[in-house]
Amino acid sequence: MVPEKLTFSPLSRRQIEADFSGGHITSDAGLLLLREVDNQHQLTQRLATVLDDARNPVLVRHKLQTMVRQRVFGVAAGYEDLNDHEALRADQALQTATGEYAILAGKSTLCRMEQRVDRQAVVKAHELLWHHFIEQHETPPKEIVLDFDGTDVPVHGDQPGKFFNAYYDHHCYFPLYVFCGRHLLVSYLRTSNRSDSRHSWAILALLVKFIRQYWPDTRIVFRGDSGFYRPRLLSWCDRNQVDYLVGISKNSRLLKEVDAPSMLVRKAHNELGEKVSATYRFQYQARTWKHPRWVVARLEEGELGANPRFIISSRYDDGVKLYYEQYCARGDMENRIKDQQLCLFADRTSSTRWWTNQWRLLLSGFAYTLFERLRAHLKKTPFERMSASNLRLKLIKVGAVIIRNTRRIRVLMSDAYPYKDELSGLVRRLVPG
Repeated sequence: MVPEKLTFSPLSRRQIEADFSGGHITSDAGLLLLREVDNQHQLTQRLATVLDDARNPVLVRHKLQTMVRQRVFGVAAGYEDLNDHEALRADQALQTATGEYAILAGKSTLCRMEQRVDRQAVVKAHELLWHHFIEQHETPPKEIVLDFDGTDVPVHGDQPGKFFNAYYDHHCYFPLYVFCGRHLLVSYLRTSNRSDSRHSWAILALLVKFIRQYWPDTRIVFRGDSGFYRPRLLSWCDRNQVDYLVGISKNSRLLKEVDAPSMLVRKAHNELGEKVSATYRFQYQARTWKHPRWVVARLEEGELGANPRFIISSRYDDGVKLYYEQYCARGDMENRIKDQQLCLFADRTSSTRWWTNQWRLLLSGFAYTLFERLRAHLKKTPFERMSASNLRLKLIKVGAVIIRNTRRIRVLMSDAYPYKDELSGLVRRLVPG
């Protein structure tokens, strides 16, 4: 059958013609990179083991491991919805990346898999992230910092646990994220009708217990903004030798403590005519505390007036170092959350089942972890500090013609691909020999 020819308006004296005889072309040839990373760390294979497969083995067409890998790779490649897989299931790049040669699972089959997720599967999936975190260290580190933060996920349907949050001014969920550096440890779905610190105490206790099984001598630091200030949580940290750097909201007693240094900062601002900031460290004991703690005040005076901030620290150290070098470093966690929410679709919590929405949050987390393991092979390259969306655009969304036969699969990429040297080097590092 002769393919239909499409004729476009000419360019100068040249005719422009097109037809559908190009063979199988994919826009996601870079998924083969994630396949190699996944083969090294067995992330999707281990994730599949947390699910209970109640299907009749005789009737199974799509293995559980293949479907889990299909979903994680799909999210990594920029396909946020199950509906996308109706067309994506025929993509030969995705088929090859998942280890299959035939049509992959459709949206209904994938949906049924997600509907079977329960609390036990979610707990085990988090434990996989924790084990993976331990495996990435050849020797126990002297110190690790556990960053806690929450963010909003807007909901627009009849999802369970939907509440209106006045701060964000919409109906939403309020998931809790925990990172250690760039390592994702917790991606925990919560309702938005409670405080920022909800369940953070229990999660911190579980994490500390798990980490100390492997690294008993490692110093653990809990870090969070003022939403995570809870006297009982700090007392638990004191009893369990966990250090902390936690924000605390300003109040009249704290402001009175910094009256004198605030006047000096204000005077310097008036003399210099520009914004002036300084730190002031002092001991403070709230009425609910059993003993005094160190508080560091960041005092700032500018055109808009005074802007004091306060943090509580379990360690005695220089105020500038505690606030600017250690506490403010938690701001990098915001970029990790953006990778999850904006680049890897952690906000696609549209199911009417709670644990399915939590599972989708975790699928985003495992896609993020794959990118982080890929990033480990990109040190000292322009890709080292790129966001997940930029890595996807430059290394995953690679157009190619795929030719398959009984002996080999050929992936033919364009000679004009601008990052072919970097991609070639990356493949040599991922597949030695």
